[in-house]
Amino acid sequence: MKPLGDVERISGIAFGFMASKALFAGLHLGVFDALAEGPQTLDELAARSGTDRDALQTLLTGLVSLDLVAKDGARYANTNEATLYLVSNSPNYYGDYLRMQIDQQMYPFMQHLPTVVEGKTEDIPYADYEAWMGDPEEARVFSESQHGGSLGPAAVLAKRIDMTGRERLLDVGGGTGAFSIMMAKRHPQVRATVLDFPNVAKLGESFVADEGLSERIAFLPGNALNVDWPGGQDAVLMSYLCSGVPGRAIPELMRRAFAALAPGGLLIVHDFMVDDDRSGPPLAALWALQHMVFTPRAASLTGARISAEMAKAGFADPQVANLIPGMTKVVTATKPAA
Repeated sequence: MKPLGDVERISGIAFGFMASKALFAGLHLGVFDALAEGPQTLDELAARSGTDRDALQTLLTGLVSLDLVAKDGARYANTNEATLYLVSNSPNYYGDYLRMQIDQQMYPFMQHLPTVVEGKTEDIPYADYEAWMGDPEEARVFSESQHGGSLGPAAVLAKRIDMTGRERLLDVGGGTGAFSIMMAKRHPQVRATVLDFPNVAKLGESFVADEGLSERIAFLPGNALNVDWPGGQDAVLMSYLCSGVPGRAIPELMRRAFAALAPGGLLIVHDFMVDDDRSGPPLAALWALQHMVFTPRAASLTGARISAEMAKAGFADPQVANLIPGMTKVVTATKPAA
């Protein structure tokens, strides 16, 4: 008979969705915001949120077991991680990204995973990103939540990339401009053009205006695989783009980037990537599965694959580095000088 630990590990995987739903419910019900004001009893929380006392106790027990909420006697409090990332007035908050995009959009899509692997895509609500973002309400929910989720990685990328002497940035598939905003803040000489679908670009203009950057960040509405890219760029950024198109489209993106860049220009590809031996890490591997459900035939990316595609397009000296530990990598390469 095999050790019980094997069964517990498999059960932990199988029941993992219960943990994520507990997290999402806590966000939807404002549990973490309420506890940010100080430790509270079950009765105080129930009265504050208008929830059923017994049901709330069951949810809180789940959140305590996940180390998202702490319990000291009769009082509940946020853990340090919850205070940092799940309280809405925290500068590191990304709860809207979790409760809106991941829970309301990505989670339901995953029910189609087995049929997508079989090559059956007729039941998927949207054929691709363009069709999905063509729905104004879906584009709003996705884009508003993604903006908050992207600001942190964008700040890290802007710090990591040397933009000395580079003024013109083309942010392809740049959504509402989170990466361009952080690039512009970090590098005062940078002026960016963000290329994304019309409904997304329209929302992005308001985010950029709120940051006071409308004179330095412009939007070009369109599909990156169809619209003409402006030339003479000093840098081209593609963040989360290669995982959102069919794998066969990646070479075309590289060719377009090469044509858009001035000699000596820099290509930056940031995305979910597994290790070259495809053994993990788990989060990067699972993100590839999630993307595949609403982008059939999307590729599971590696640094080696992106580097090879860059080289085929004419780029020199691809370099691979981790960005979000366990999830994303960034690959950079340059267009040879004339």
